[in-house]
Amino acid sequence: MNIILLSGGSGKRLWPLSNDIRSKQFIKIFKTEDGGYESMVQRVYRQIKAVDTDAAVTIATSRTQVSAIHNQLGDEVGVSVEPYRRDTFPAIALATAYLHDVQGVAPDEPVVVCPVDPYVEDDYFIALKSLSEQAAKGEANLVLMGIEPTYPSEKYGYIIPELKDTVSPVKTFKEKPDVETAKAYISQGALWNGGVFAYKLQYVMDKAHELIDFTDYADLFDKYETLEKISFDYAVVEKEPRIQVLRFAGQWKDLGTWNTLTEAMDEPTIGEAVLNDACDNVNVINELNVPVVCMGLKDVIVSASPEGILVSDREQSSYIKPIVDKIEQQIMFAEKSWGSFRVIDVDEGSLTIKVTLNPGHRMNYHSHFRRDEIWNVISGEGTVIVDGMEQPVKPGDVITMQAGCRHTVFALTELKLIEVQLGEEISVHDKQKFELES
Repeated sequence: MNIILLSGGSGKRLWPLSNDIRSKQFIKIFKTEDGGYESMVQRVYRQIKAVDTDAAVTIATSRTQVSAIHNQLGDEVGVSVEPYRRDTFPAIALATAYLHDVQGVAPDEPVVVCPVDPYVEDDYFIALKSLSEQAAKGEANLVLMGIEPTYPSEKYGYIIPELKDTVSPVKTFKEKPDVETAKAYISQGALWNGGVFAYKLQYVMDKAHELIDFTDYADLFDKYETLEKISFDYAVVEKEPRIQVLRFAGQWKDLGTWNTLTEAMDEPTIGEAVLNDACDNVNVINELNVPVVCMGLKDVIVSASPEGILVSDREQSSYIKPIVDKIEQQIMFAEKSWGSFRVIDVDEGSLTIKVTLNPGHRMNYHSHFRRDEIWNVISGEGTVIVDGMEQPVKPGDVITMQAGCRHTVFALTELKLIEVQLGEEISVHDKQKFELES
């Protein structure tokens, strides 16, 4: 099974845990068997592999999410990088070209496309396999998954099938309605359109060539900035006469707000938090190394991270985005392919960061022109290279790098260090990467 997972958005409705780099799908809130936590993307990837161990998974995403994807899923997962935001049709066309030209997927093989962040169980992924098999039959050019609605939602578009069979031709599509119109659609047998569908690879390649002048994946990537912003539904789905829908009756939730996200939590708190007996329907997610104490609260969500602190009535939490849009703030936490960093102090002329490198990983070999850096190793063992000179490091070691020095660090074990940046202009743009000679 070939699966493209669409991973986009900045997840501002889940501030302060989400930001422009860390979208909601990377927040670790789901309890695992070993007592740890996993994110939405980790959960979905694990579920796919449980149903089909040979599934080839490619994630279509922006540059800002690539490091977090590799951090959480490793290097085996395929990544189709969108150099600019251009809506779902260009993203799917680019990912399909990536499958064909980079991954070597044959033109007649089926491809399944779905969002990266639904809250679902294993029956959903069994249905994805059925969707792929139905597309392989060639009875239709597109096979959509239609989710049996559990309430008259205003958040989703609707698919009205011709028949009540498990697989049916599509009669028509309906845009997102109001509640009363949704009730009328459901009475006609309408299904939610969750943006899940399958096709033979060549079909989308043909559609892409009809609408875009390009030769192959590399050419399409280079031209991506010039592409029209257009959704896959508008460019392809609504104009396709040979289209089917496969009915799905299992659990399917969009965890796009604090209210829906906390409903999926296995326990009321994550992190250091205390709720007294007078609390009712309260959830706390705390990523800070300080205790959060809640007393006598009802229907409240509390979230604390280096980005900020949210204390909200459960219902009001859905309206956070316009408020967060007005907040201008430096990214305080991010996952990288080599580990993660957390900003612990910001001052005029200095920035202090706690850096964690995963065993066997290293930073890019790089330099800065406008700042000096100091590394103070606090745990673990590794190797530092500064201007080609290599030396081992251990807890207590201090490495000083003047502006212009090329430097990197390898982690032999999990390596933690405090990085102090000193300079009048400290910016993420002040960085030049180099190849490291072996």
